[in-house]
Amino acid sequence: MPGPAELSLLRSATLADGSRVDVELAGGRVTAVVPAGTAGPAAAELDLDGYLLLPAAADPHAHLDKARSWDAIRPPMGDLGTAIAAWRAYAATMTEDDVAERARTQALAMLAAGTTAIRSHVDIRTGDDPTLGTRALVRVRDELAPLLDLELVALAGPETTDRAVEEALDLGVDLVGGACHLAEDPHDDMARLLAIAERRGVGVDLHVDESLDGPVTLDAFARAVRGWTTNVSAGHCCRLGTLPPAERDRVIAEVRASDVGVIANPITNLYLQGWQHPTSTPRGLAPARELLDAGVRFAAGADNVRDPFNPLGRGDALETAALLVVAGHLTVAEAYAAVSSGAREVLRLPVAGPVVGGVADLLAVRGADLAAVVADAPADRVVLRGGRVVARTTTTTEVALPWSAPAPAVEPRAVAPLAPVPPALSLEASR
Repeated sequence: MPGPAELSLLRSATLADGSRVDVELAGGRVTAVVPAGTAGPAAAELDLDGYLLLPAAADPHAHLDKARSWDAIRPPMGDLGTAIAAWRAYAATMTEDDVAERARTQALAMLAAGTTAIRSHVDIRTGDDPTLGTRALVRVRDELAPLLDLELVALAGPETTDRAVEEALDLGVDLVGGACHLAEDPHDDMARLLAIAERRGVGVDLHVDESLDGPVTLDAFARAVRGWTTNVSAGHCCRLGTLPPAERDRVIAEVRASDVGVIANPITNLYLQGWQHPTSTPRGLAPARELLDAGVRFAAGADNVRDPFNPLGRGDALETAALLVVAGHLTVAEAYAAVSSGAREVLRLPVAGPVVGGVADLLAVRGADLAAVVADAPADRVVLRGGRVVARTTTTTEVALPWSAPAPAVEPRAVAPLAPVPPALSLEASR
């Protein structure tokens, strides 16, 4: 089936600043943003009256190989160690098709919610077939390439051999990753993973200091990659949020000096961290405010979705943004930036959104303003990638009246793009 045609005009959209505009598109980019009603006729246009138009979301930290495995595992709830044990027991029984099916389902759900770029870690397993998950995710990446950008990170544990990491890179994984804080000597494990990345000329995205106490390695990581020209980022960084202010600021200065991007993962770290603190339970979050104020490239991801590391989650950027406001004390605008423009900056993707010259990766959500959209997370959405509609969700709501008067006629407002949308991607929901 041919893909959707490219749109040339979005009419009557509302931007986050409250202005109503027409947005002209060509060649997968935004070519003009003019007051609503002033754009001329267009070959293929979409009416977005009643919709807020935003940059599409990007998720810089996902685990698609683990996604949606909770029901099959039924793990005990608990901290990071409990989750790792449950996952490893299940991973020994997985097939490549199982991983691919769950990863594909989750990636498409994220696309429907408005995410057009995903960076996913994939476990490099122990045992006879360390790259089983890698092969599955490379397959899914190739299948979904017309719809979204999927970047893969080889997630190496302390027991993972260098050869297995190299195998994953040979299969097409993009970056070296790992969880050095789990190693007996975190600095030694970090050094060997950075050596692989340097040898292969690829970027690095490490899980860093995912705990509320214990050693701090983020500053050493930043110093080790100073001067690198490849993209470098650090996920989680929960320990950074627990340090005394002077020590925290010293580490942040090292991060800024090396241009290391920091990726917070609120939903998973709020779930996993703090089990040992039954009163005054601390937040398991990187210090978002201080990182932003210091000029660090900052983003946030949905991380784990319905697996042993988080029994809940939708993989919806609006959910992540809401948690950054409630738990991270960011403004609504800062929170949405962390899951869209900030995430693209951490991923080193070109600027996207309703700005002249931006890539036409766009999310239209029914709603009047950004705070209402983040609060309500309306299901009615239209997602564009490169100016083409790649997902659409419409809803109908019916409410019983408590009296016998005739119900008012309510016409559900739906968006019908002139460009065809493949049926498999047109997600119709009723609630």
